[in-house]
Amino acid sequence: MAEIKERYSKNKKKYTYTVSIRIKGYPHVSKTFNRKTDAVEWAKQTETDIKRGIYFKEYEASRHTVEELIDRYIKYELPKRKSDQQKFLLHLNWWKSKIGKYYLSSINTPLITEYKDILSHEPSKHIIKGNKTLSKATINRYLSTLSIVFSFAVKDWGWMSENPVYNVRKETEDNARVRFLTKEEIKILLDECRKSSYELYLTTLIALSTGARYSEIISLTWDNIDLKNNLFYFMNTKNGENRGVPITKIIQKELLEYSKIRSIKNKFLFPGTNPQKPCNRIKAFNNAVKKAGIKDFRFHDLRHTAASYLAMSGKTLSEIAEVLGHKTLQMVKRYSHLTKGHTANVLEDMNNRMFKE
Repeated sequence: MAEIKERYSKNKKKYTYTVSIRIKGYPHVSKTFNRKTDAVEWAKQTETDIKRGIYFKEYEASRHTVEELIDRYIKYELPKRKSDQQKFLLHLNWWKSKIGKYYLSSINTPLITEYKDILSHEPSKHIIKGNKTLSKATINRYLSTLSIVFSFAVKDWGWMSENPVYNVRKETEDNARVRFLTKEEIKILLDECRKSSYELYLTTLIALSTGARYSEIISLTWDNIDLKNNLFYFMNTKNGENRGVPITKIIQKELLEYSKIRSIKNKFLFPGTNPQKPCNRIKAFNNAVKKAGIKDFRFHDLRHTAASYLAMSGKTLSEIAEVLGHKTLQMVKRYSHLTKGHTANVLEDMNNRMFKE
């Protein structure tokens, strides 16, 4: 219950009113006012908020900044992510530079929307089809990263009562992009990769052969490669599952040769200068693409290339999803137009059976 004590200050020569609220199961709360009407109103509202479970979250929100929240997430939660840690760090550092000094209590949907608009004019590192600013999909990823951090503030740490990103309007993405290489482009690209380094050539070859993500390939250790049973074991993948993918004959031959010159002191298939981390080959790959004269192509498009050739060879969407490691068919529907030959055969077979009389 709320108790209001009236005190007379001799120095200031006026009365003050101190509110004390003690409710069983909650910490003691108090605040001092110069007017009794303000004290009564605050006491009434605070009691209600405490019982509804929102007062202490709002109190914490007024004590912590966005910078404190992001730093806590980077320290304790980011290392637990199985993938995309560097992208998350990039996104979070941007948000921290823009709204880091704001208290959490002052963060709302209009403010996030304002900085989303600023983000839409940020220069892109990967200029695709003449776009010099970040793509709509990338902007949504920045928002998604920030939303995850605010969710921890709400659900795990009790620093906020609600996530302000939930009501921010997301950009409409164009998910129809399916850029894949022709057979001639594949040959030219692999030649340029080999000129750069054998490791880059093998990295690219594995991506084309398996459709695996860059993070999955670059994180491979020799323990994840079973040359006896010809299997890659991709561990801690983006969707949270481990996945086994067959090693084709062409890759097996290359791996057997490569294993003869491997460093036994390093566990990674593609070791970097730091023994604890694999080598980063994105910059070298982009240079090889440029030298090959291939336009509008990124490393992730090697995955699209593998999926597209699977579709054109008559594989079903469920088979493609299984190879790529997708839990649902939603992500592979973009290749459905390439499976029309297979679909035509299915319908032709059905019609022959239905109308054979």
